[in-house]
Amino acid sequence: MYKNKISAVVFLVLLIIVVLATYSFYLGPVSKNSDTKPIEVVNGSSYLTIDPLLKKNNLIKSTFFYKLYIKLSNPQPLKAGIYYLSEDMGTKEIVNVLSSGNAIDPVTITITFKEGLNMRGVAKVIAANTNNTEKSVYKILKDKKYLNQLIEKYWFLTDDIKSEKVYYPLEGYLFPNTYEFYSKDVSVKEIFEVMLDEMDKQFKPFKNAVENSKYEIHEIITLASMIELEASNDSDRRDVSGVFYNRLEVGMTLGSDVTGYYGAKMDDWTNGLGVHIYDCNGYNTRGDCVSGIPVGPIANPGIESIRAAVKPINHQYYYFVADCSGKTYLNSNEFGHNQTINRLRREGKWCDV
Repeated sequence: MYKNKISAVVFLVLLIIVVLATYSFYLGPVSKNSDTKPIEVVNGSSYLTIDPLLKKNNLIKSTFFYKLYIKLSNPQPLKAGIYYLSEDMGTKEIVNVLSSGNAIDPVTITITFKEGLNMRGVAKVIAANTNNTEKSVYKILKDKKYLNQLIEKYWFLTDDIKSEKVYYPLEGYLFPNTYEFYSKDVSVKEIFEVMLDEMDKQFKPFKNAVENSKYEIHEIITLASMIELEASNDSDRRDVSGVFYNRLEVGMTLGSDVTGYYGAKMDDWTNGLGVHIYDCNGYNTRGDCVSGIPVGPIANPGIESIRAAVKPINHQYYYFVADCSGKTYLNSNEFGHNQTINRLRREGKWCDV
């Protein structure tokens, strides 16, 4: 009888130890990642209703143990606002921050990223509308660990974006749109991932078509970025895409001026390519260095340019040129192409840029 009591006590002690250890484990930090995340608590929320938000942002290990801790600790009432939390804090520290009431009042900002904007333009827009600098944008783009995390997260990002010849790894994948952020303190990473989330949403309907294409995802987005800058309306975009595909099929260079400007890092096109027309880099399809598709996108394309790149129109044209109004003219051979240019010059419709 005495031995049974000892065994029961030992078992109870061991059980308590296991329970406490389990409790302590599930209240501990999710990871060692100290990067803060802005968590917005809306009016009417309570500790027991925000557990999905905390779990979604990978801030707690278990909603059950989180709720258990809340019931046992009975913290101060939760106030609405934005709290900065990180994965290395653990449940206790997170609740301490939330119960402190030191939230940032959300003052939302709206930022518009236009179609056809390249990464240099994106950096300028971010610097003009937030508390980030252009330099901080470029610094994030050089973070290989972060890029690898993005590649794991988004199906359309591949190791191609890390090529040494690529100027800016996320070029072409930041979907152009108008976005709302919680304040000017929004981080570059948050902006990137909101734009990548939108890219995921917009690009996903084309996933099967892309996977069945003879070209890789990176190549298709590169073509889409070229189409975005070469054509001014949806019909012309499909025509231009058809020209690019036809030229690729027979081994012709794409001969696109916009790739030359990007390769030379020229954002002002008013004086033409000039001496840069034959620059040798991974982008310039006007020279002899790039025989096919450039090493990467040259701008962030809109959905219609992406659609045109995935589903080009089928025709027999190999040349195109646009007049000053942006209207595109197609030709099947170089002779006809040059005739069109001469006619546009005679009619005063040619803009030599």
